[in-house]
Amino acid sequence: MKWQVGGALLAALLAAPHAQAQPVSFDDALHAARHNQPMLDAGALRVAGKREAIAASDELPDPRLRAGIANLPVSGPVAFELDRQLPTQVSLGVEQEFPNLAKRRARYGLAASEVRLAEARLGLAERSVEIATGMAWVELHYAQRKLDLARAALEDLRKLVPVANSAVASGSARPAHSLALRKDLLGVEDAITSIEVERDAAQAMLARYIAVIDPIAEGAAPEAAIDAGSLKQMLDLNPELKFADAAVEGAEAGVRLARAEKRPDFGVSVNYGRRDDAFGDVVSVMGSVTLPIFAGRRQEPRIAAAEAEAAAASAEREDRVRALEARLEADLAQWRGADHQWRRAREELLPLARERAELETASFAAGRASLFDVVTAKSALLLLELDILEREAATVSAAVRLKLGYGEDGL
Repeated sequence: MKWQVGGALLAALLAAPHAQAQPVSFDDALHAARHNQPMLDAGALRVAGKREAIAASDELPDPRLRAGIANLPVSGPVAFELDRQLPTQVSLGVEQEFPNLAKRRARYGLAASEVRLAEARLGLAERSVEIATGMAWVELHYAQRKLDLARAALEDLRKLVPVANSAVASGSARPAHSLALRKDLLGVEDAITSIEVERDAAQAMLARYIAVIDPIAEGAAPEAAIDAGSLKQMLDLNPELKFADAAVEGAEAGVRLARAEKRPDFGVSVNYGRRDDAFGDVVSVMGSVTLPIFAGRRQEPRIAAAEAEAAAASAEREDRVRALEARLEADLAQWRGADHQWRRAREELLPLARERAELETASFAAGRASLFDVVTAKSALLLLELDILEREAATVSAAVRLKLGYGEDGL
């Protein structure tokens, strides 16, 4: 933004879902967001549900109970009589289907891939929460620092008001100089209002993740330095790639399931037939097997569709790898640019602005500079100090995004 001038805490956060105005360190904010987050709780419940379902994925189908009347005559002298003919019987039986072993294993693999897919989604959600929480904390931290700086500068400039009035009254300064000072005071007050808006917005965003009303960023900001080589080495552990790997695994399980449809399934049935005592009861034991004899019109199209889906999942994974690598390089470039601008302003421009303000103040005390020169120098120094804080915030934010977005487990 361009300014124009004219451990015990974590326990408390978790115990009090809507605590009032508590100081929160960066690490405490991250821990609170991980452990008190409805979105993550929902993801964990989905993972638990998928794990419960995996145990039943390769079980046999439920047996089927069959009951009825067989060979009942419907015409002639014995129509609708159960005990007059040999074949007539009241039948009760049980059937059990036995899917082929390859199909059962494929179903188990598909269920296992759904568990890993749910875990990958949870990992993505965790990283998203960590990034949002870390960025909100950094924004709040620097908004507080900028607010302290601007308020201190305002008090410093207000001390010059009596001096300006005396100078105007004595004729050593023009009335316009007093108006210029007032204008700069209003400019600082306007900057303070803008910073307060930034602070309130950052507080609202941080409170969304740690359930603290009006949190206060406490402690030092995270380090701005990063290890680019280490981040690149950890790309394979990124939740986005874990999600892509789970999707590929699920698609491959779908291919195995489709191919298993070409193998025959089996079934067994046992029936007990109750007949008239003159004929005696009977028992029947039957077996069955499916005949995938029209695979070209039934199973083969499904296999081709599953193979296409697996190929698409692999292609999407490769695209995710490329996108992730490109995004990492772009984020690294943004961090390097912000870091260079911050260091240049802090190490080169800031000493010059401070020296100018000191020299103008000394010259004014010696009668060789006007009050307007002092106000101009102090206003320029405030402008630069706010800009340096803005650049530092941009650098730290970029570093936090890199560490939480690409580091292992968000570290």
